[in-house]
Amino acid sequence: MWKATFLVLLGAGSFGVLSTFVKLAYGAGYTLGEITGTQALFGAAFLWLFYWLSKPKRKKQVHISPTKPWKIMLGGVSTGAVSVVYYQCVHLVPASLAIILLMQFVWMSMVLEFLFYRQKPSKTQLFATAMVLLGTLAASGFLENQLKDVSVEGIAYGLLAALCYAIFLLVNNRIGIDYHPLHKSALMISGACLFIFIVLPPYFILQPEKWMGLSKWALVLAIFGTVIPPICFAKGFPKTGIGLGSILSSVELPVAVAMSALVLKEQVSLWQWLGVVVLLAAIVLPKILTLTGSKRG
Repeated sequence: MWKATFLVLLGAGSFGVLSTFVKLAYGAGYTLGEITGTQALFGAAFLWLFYWLSKPKRKKQVHISPTKPWKIMLGGVSTGAVSVVYYQCVHLVPASLAIILLMQFVWMSMVLEFLFYRQKPSKTQLFATAMVLLGTLAASGFLENQLKDVSVEGIAYGLLAALCYAIFLLVNNRIGIDYHPLHKSALMISGACLFIFIVLPPYFILQPEKWMGLSKWALVLAIFGTVIPPICFAKGFPKTGIGLGSILSSVELPVAVAMSALVLKEQVSLWQWLGVVVLLAAIVLPKILTLTGSKRG
């Protein structure tokens, strides 16, 4: 169990460092299309390589018709959209604020589940939603009037990224369950790569002089964003379970805020750290209550 716990923490922590590296890549002079395009391209290449080297057998599911590969690739559009709009958000607002905006997927996913599947949120989930909103007010700097100079466009992109991520979670949990995690991840990231190349044409491919510098950032972002998380989650989640795994995954938030403070030297006030704690509590408490209730039952 300890190994599985470490793997889930490692995967979530890897997600947490992305915004900092994206900010550094922007500082090095690279564009949104170059950053997202090369990350998806490198990530897809790595995942396909790992898949073919490991040659895992396809999962057998009873009473489930085989999922068409193109459907899984189409599902990857949602994760591609997350990269595009979230990285644009990181370009326009501080990295510490960008991750806080992204975490709004917590309550957005509840709304989507109700709209599409008529799954009503419980009282605990509604309470958690209120905590998320309260924590966001504090963590964003709103209570200290720090948002007066922040890009409204950047905030909009952050909220759109959260919505795309919520859609990704719904899609990811309902398609390709008959595929091995590595195969499914490779197909989804390939779909994400195609989507990014359509939205942001990869003109950088025709500029070899850019590849040396750009490849460094693409390699880092691909490893931390599209390679480590799916591999760690695929190995860790089956042993930790969805409940505990979701709790452990919330480490992404403090990692992202800490990285922005330590590496990017962004100022994070005591109120903002308090907001981060409230946001974490909003994510963790419902999971703990669910796990406790299931054990009692």
